[in-house]
Formats: sequence, structure tokens, C-alpha cells
Amino acid sequence: MSVKPHFETVKSFADVPITDNSIETYSFLEASDGLVEMFDLFGSGVFGFVQSDLRSNINGVRGRYEARKDSSGTLEALVSSEFQEEGSSRYATACLVRLTRGLALTYKALQHMQSDRSLSLHVAIRAVPYRRDFYERLGQGASAEKLDEDLAKWLAGLDIIVRRITEFLEQGGYGRV
Repeated sequence: MSVKPHFETVKSFADVPITDNSIETYSFLEASDGLVEMFDLFGSGVFGFVQSDLRSNINGVRGRYEARKDSSGTLEALVSSEFQEEGSSRYATACLVRLTRGLALTYKALQHMQSDRSLSLHVAIRAVPYRRDFYERLGQGASAEKLDEDLAKWLAGLDIIVRRITEFLEQGGYGRV
């Protein structure tokens, strides 16, 4: 029995609903969870800190979303409503800022690895898998072409989201990514 490629089992950032001025919170959180799950494929403790940081920040945003779904349907609404609440600690906004930083870093690393086939993360950090092993684990038996296509869509979606969130947070004075 073959296992499906990772990008067929999780929400893609490319599938997160985005309008002219908003990003849907629930789908964004689902896609972010999928990113954290991706690190599980490698079984190496090297990603433990990264996973813990991402999970903590995802949970901070999710906590606000779950507590105030009526005013948190989009990331922009979640942040705006948190800032309008008197006495709010603005914890979810701080988590979103840190999560966006982590997503931006992940995007850049994966984008560079995909665009330069000779690049190996393994050279930089010994515990990180070789590029070919990384792709094999993500692909779970799928062709390299299929994985490249799925990863390219996933990265394009992530890039759009990171840029939009960063712009919103910084222009609104909510935080610096």
C-alpha cells in the first residue's frame, strides 16, 4: 500500500481563500498545520525547535479564532478586533507576527532548494536530510515532476500569504515581521 505524497494529504497554502483584502483564518491555520506535519516526515530532532515554535504561534492564533469566531473569520479581522478590544494583550497578533516570520523563513529555504537543484540543506546543517532524501520523503513515491509541481503551487500560495500578512501587519502598525 503506497502512501500519498505529503502535499496531497494536507491543506495547501495555494488553496487558502484570499480576497482583495483578506485571508481566511481557518484555512490558513489548516495549511500552517500541514507545514508543521511536513517536518515530521524527516524524523530528525533538528526540526524540533522549529516545529515547537510554529505550533506555539499557530495555537496562539487558533486560540483567538476559536474564542471569537464571529470577529476572526479572516486574519485581518482577527488582528483588527483584537486591537479594538480594551485591555487586550494582543497575544494572537504577536503570535501571527512570529508565525509569519517562520513562514517567510521556511518559504525562502524551500524556494531556494527547489530553484537550485544542486543546493543541499544538508551542507548547512548536518542533521538536515539531503535534498534527494527530502524530496523522496515529501513525495512518498510520487514522481519528481509531480512533487515539483505541487511544491511550486504550495510555495506560490505561501509567498502570496506571507507578503499579504506582512504588508497588513506593518502598514497597520500591528507588528513588524
